[in-house]
Amino acid sequence: MSWLNSEAFTAFDQHIKWSDMIGNIVGLVALALGWRRSIWTWPAQFVSGVILFVAFASSHLTGSAGKQIVVMAVAAWGYWQWTRGRRQAQDGSIAVRFATWRERGCLLGGAVVGTLAVGGLFTLYPSLSWDPWPDAYIFVGTLVAMFAQARGMVEFWFAWLLVDLVGVPLNFANGFAFSGFVYVVYGALVLWGLRDWWLRSRTSAEPTLEGAAA
Repeated sequence: MSWLNSEAFTAFDQHIKWSDMIGNIVGLVALALGWRRSIWTWPAQFVSGVILFVAFASSHLTGSAGKQIVVMAVAAWGYWQWTRGRRQAQDGSIAVRFATWRERGCLLGGAVVGTLAVGGLFTLYPSLSWDPWPDAYIFVGTLVAMFAQARGMVEFWFAWLLVDLVGVPLNFANGFAFSGFVYVVYGALVLWGLRDWWLRSRTSAEPTLEGAAA
């Protein structure tokens, strides 16, 4: 498996690693599948997590490597959640919705507390991460985003946008140029996916509103 961390090619004076390229291409496919509400988004995210774990762990980016462990765990849970949701839905589709204000508060509070806790840990033990606070932000932000996705919340797209804002410069700074390029593409897909889920959430809410009026 050592070839995964070898150089694939050079582009714009940036050395592209096989693990960085393959893991992010699979992750890009996973995001597109999530946009289409395909249950295969979760196996794709799991595979991407395995490959990128190898890449980040070898570069001593513990937060980013730990993030991939979270990605794999949440991908397994998300697959279970969506499988159960499809069984409960009459048409077998995945229902999406906006989070309640209470859920939004929990997501935001969890992100803040989690980032402070993980960033503090990385600061106390510098060997765990070369960029403790950005690394912690990405680690926790990814967890929040995937949790919201598994629950079918439209807000998960907003969480990914916030992760991208830090993820792009961090990956370029640490030699993962392909990750940086792909994060830019992620941004475009996130905007399209946000629009799609936003419209679908309104469609999903219509029967409920009609039932309440009756």
